[in-house]
Amino acid sequence: MRFDLRHLRSFIMLAQELHFSRAAARLNMTQPGMSRLIGELEADVGVPLLRRTTRTVELTEAGKAFLGEATLALERLERAVRVARRTASGETGVLRIGYMDFAINGRLPEFLRTFSRTRPDTRLELSFIPTLQQQEALLTDRIDIGFMIGPFDQPGMASYTFDTERYVALLPITHPLSNVRALRLADLAGEPFVLGSGENWGAFRAKLFSLCHRAGFTPEIVQEASSSEGIFGLVAAGAGVSVYASCVRNVQRRGIVIRELDDVSDKLLTCAAWSTPIQSPSVRVFTEFLSHIWGGEASPP
Repeated sequence: MRFDLRHLRSFIMLAQELHFSRAAARLNMTQPGMSRLIGELEADVGVPLLRRTTRTVELTEAGKAFLGEATLALERLERAVRVARRTASGETGVLRIGYMDFAINGRLPEFLRTFSRTRPDTRLELSFIPTLQQQEALLTDRIDIGFMIGPFDQPGMASYTFDTERYVALLPITHPLSNVRALRLADLAGEPFVLGSGENWGAFRAKLFSLCHRAGFTPEIVQEASSSEGIFGLVAAGAGVSVYASCVRNVQRRGIVIRELDDVSDKLLTCAAWSTPIQSPSVRVFTEFLSHIWGGEASPP
């Protein structure tokens, strides 16, 4: 078939007006131009779609049948054009987002709600992925954005500091140090530790071990958990103490006391990371929105 959108629009308009001059005027074209398009359409379809006299124009039975299908086809094509343009501008699309525990317990839910109110036609596909696995997923194009312990210093990646938190101690409510207000990390030397497993918490453990070594000790790990809830439950049960990010205050958990660590000035960074140069319009809109809402600029790759 050789006919295109011009032929369909001309036929549908003529079917509405049943008058060549009026239909041509509504489409801002000449009557001979419309007659030529209708003739080409009928030749391509292979059957007469209109009956013409010197005074009237009416649809044949084939024309009536063709009109219904042509109207649906034109609506779908016009919708396809709108969807393509909105996708190209970043108004619609799909974003694959990875996140870890500190991000989802911190400010990420608030940010995503704000973004979704502004861009309701962008679908967010959220996946819990530990930091080290997020980095691999970005490099292999399995996610578009990662919210991880950062920064992610890698060629071809941009890294944006999304949130900054302090390290805090988690103690069973019955622990002797639970009443100590000026707690130091060094005070936890010799205490049994509950930590996230190396598989899921490798990036955090590396930072924590460095802090503990600077404080003069190596933590004695007696229990491991794969999730934050597991860590909280083990601490509440008295299995040991732990160190976590200050976003723990956003989580309701009985049986745990949270204490600042006065001798730790280091901050724990949650960073958003993505590949550069940006190819996806949705990623471009998301990262621009991220910088606008939270302030600052993404660091160069």
